[in-house]
Amino acid sequence: MDELADRIMEFTGVVAQIAGELLQRCRQMTRRIDDLEQQIRDRIRVLAPSLLTIPGCGVLSAAVIIGETAGAHRFRSKDAYAKFNGTAPIPVWSAHERVRRGRGGNRAVNAALHAIAITQVARGGAGKDYVAKLQAAGKTRREALRLLRRRISDRVFRVLRADVCTLENASNATFSAAA
Repeated sequence: MDELADRIMEFTGVVAQIAGELLQRCRQMTRRIDDLEQQIRDRIRVLAPSLLTIPGCGVLSAAVIIGETAGAHRFRSKDAYAKFNGTAPIPVWSAHERVRRGRGGNRAVNAALHAIAITQVARGGAGKDYVAKLQAAGKTRREALRLLRRRISDRVFRVLRADVCTLENASNATFSAAA
């Protein structure tokens, strides 16, 4: 933004003034966004700190997952959670061995899982290796990403359940110490 401000300073007139004001507003909004993101990060570190350890899972994806899931204890298994978030496979009842993509499920959580999957593939590591292995086995890139999303969904479920147990144990210890 500093380079843009320098360029704007080279001009005069109403348009340059308006551009300068808009740039100032962008700086204010950027600071506000950074503050809000820090507040969200602080809350995530209390509610589900392990979620941020998943490669590719940023603050906003974690916030969507936590908010939309509303407690992993609601789901009896990773399969139930996968059905909730739309990553569970739906079999095609014909001679084909393929499964079709479900249109149901929580699309916000599914989008967050997709963002995590895309980030893992782009940055390399286990996600990229998994997709490459599936593609070598004959899966299309789309199918491989669907399977990676399901794998990430299972990990998110485990992490959320573990964080809930940790949070409950910490709360119980606090109440015991207070008594």
